[in-house]
Amino acid sequence: MQSFLSPTKDDATSKLSNPPRRMFTQHRRQLSQQQRQHFAKLASLYLPTLHPRLPKKAKVAVYYDNFGELPTQVILDWCYHLGYQAYLPVVGTFGNTRNNHDKRMRFAPIHRHKLCNLATYPHSLGMPQIYSRKLIWAKQLDVIFCPLVVADKQGNRMGMGGGYYDTTLADTYRLGLKKPLKIGWCYDFQVVEKLARQPWDVPLDGLITPSGIRWF
Repeated sequence: MQSFLSPTKDDATSKLSNPPRRMFTQHRRQLSQQQRQHFAKLASLYLPTLHPRLPKKAKVAVYYDNFGELPTQVILDWCYHLGYQAYLPVVGTFGNTRNNHDKRMRFAPIHRHKLCNLATYPHSLGMPQIYSRKLIWAKQLDVIFCPLVVADKQGNRMGMGGGYYDTTLADTYRLGLKKPLKIGWCYDFQVVEKLARQPWDVPLDGLITPSGIRWF
């Protein structure tokens, strides 16, 4: 298993600024479908390292990779192979998009083996969501795979800027709860040395890329 390089010490007096998101979103959109699937297959080789940290019938949240992200279907395949229950995030009350001012997500169970076979409707930000009234909160999940634009080698994550995941996970993080396990899932080029962290940011517990897994 390949490990990431150790972080270097920063000059305490230097001011850290984050790279622009478009550098990474454009890069991942330029990948071919064949490249994306190849990298997802490599990353999936590290999913078994999560087994010792999860219960027998784990509840696992994934997401749609509609914006060029590392494909997540391999995570869903892994869930079904092991008997884990997979979930997708839903914004608003019971799928009501009029409540988008509430950024706390809940999670709907998936009962099909392929993401492409699910009936969805678009959230106002373009994210596909599924209809369900059997929604659960993040604290009921065992692991949540978090989408990201950039992550650093200390476990800090920068998303698309909406704050949905940070808001959803804020309470469990503040209370020091062990679940859900927060796992980043991305390409290797999305990992940088260090990001500037904001007070509301919720860090990752682990990060999986095609070249390895890192725990924080």
